[in-house]
Parts: sequence; structure tokens; C-alpha cells
Amino acid sequence: MTVRGKLYRKAKENIEPKPYNIKEAIALIKKVAYAKFDETFEACFNLKLEKKHSIRSTILLPNTFGKTKKVLVFAKGQKAEEAISAGADYAGDEEYIEKIKNGWLDFDACVATPDMMKEIGKIAKILGPKGLMPNPKTGTVTDNIANAVKEIKQGKLEYKADKAGVVHVVFAKKSMTEEQIYENFSQLYQDLLKKRPSDLKGNYILSAYISSTMSPSVKVDISSLA
Repeated sequence: MTVRGKLYRKAKENIEPKPYNIKEAIALIKKVAYAKFDETFEACFNLKLEKKHSIRSTILLPNTFGKTKKVLVFAKGQKAEEAISAGADYAGDEEYIEKIKNGWLDFDACVATPDMMKEIGKIAKILGPKGLMPNPKTGTVTDNIANAVKEIKQGKLEYKADKAGVVHVVFAKKSMTEEQIYENFSQLYQDLLKKRPSDLKGNYILSAYISSTMSPSVKVDISSLA
């Protein structure tokens, strides 16, 4: 059994075991968050999904937060030049594949042109487990390199449901205003609604919770999100 610290237990005392209106939930988390650093806001959605269903998407939230990601682009010639002009930190082909084979991973996101995917397959076992493998579903395999790089630099997030139908997403920082945090959560929720499988019957989002890095979670009243 996990033994929580004194500050956590004190924060927990301020949270009632009931669903909160989303704006009330955000205000409450900001109030009880006790860490001395700028805590991250996280959302957890429990979805009703069948084994055949897959939820995976990317989203550009209205209010950016966190550090700017280092972007590596796998591309050749003019496309590599476009990547650098758009703000990519690194761009190239075989030289970076070899560097990665040798242990280099000084980047946070990867983008690739479609013609590079066969070559990138050589390092899929390295990139895949770290969530760095380019994927058409997330817009990171594309000929529109400039747009992909700019979106990542602006804070584009990726999320997906695990095998149990749970989605965890970091969506804000405590230092942001309550309205900014609400705007980010609202857009995330709306995007998740759009990913509902067309053949799914009944409820889709079963429950939603938000928390900060160190705080207890607060259950969100889903009806308040309509």
C-alpha cells in the first residue's frame, strides 16, 4: 500500500468525492497544488472501446506550454532544406540513421518524408519504444515538412488510448490562467469526441479526471462539458 506524504493528504482533504464542474475542478487543482515548481496539468479519460477500436490523434492546443521540442526530420535534398528553414533542429537521411544506430537520441520528435520510411525501418526498434517513430496517423510522415515542423514547435501533442481504453494527456501548466487551462482542456475534449468510433453504441467517455503533477485527481462532471 502506497503511503502518501503529508502535503498530499492535506490536499486530498480539500477534494470531495464527487464530480466537479470542469471550471471548478481546474480552480480546485490550482488551489491544492503544493509543489514549488510549475506543476503540469494532466487529464485522464476512461473510454468505452472494443478490441477492434483504436484511438490515436494529435492536437495543437490554443495555449502553448512547456519547453520547445527538438525536431529531427528524415528527408533528402530540398525537403531537408525546407525542414531547416521551418525550424527543424536536424535534417538529413543516412547520416542520422547511422547516428541513431550508434546511440544518439538528442531530439524529442521525428518527422519524415514518405520516401524515407523504408530506410527508417532499420531503426524502428529504437524509435518505436520511445514513441519517436514517424507515423502517418499523427501527421509526422508527410511531404508538407514545413507545416509538420511548425506544428511540433508550437506544441502539437499526441495522444492515444491504451489497451484498457484509457487516455492520459498533459495539457497545461499551473502557471497558466484558469481560462487558458480551460480552453486547452475543452479543445482536447472536443477532439476526443470527434474520434468516437462510428459503430460504437452507448456511452463513449465513461469518466474524466484532472490532476497536477503532485496533486490528487479531481473527477470531472462530464455533463458540464457539453
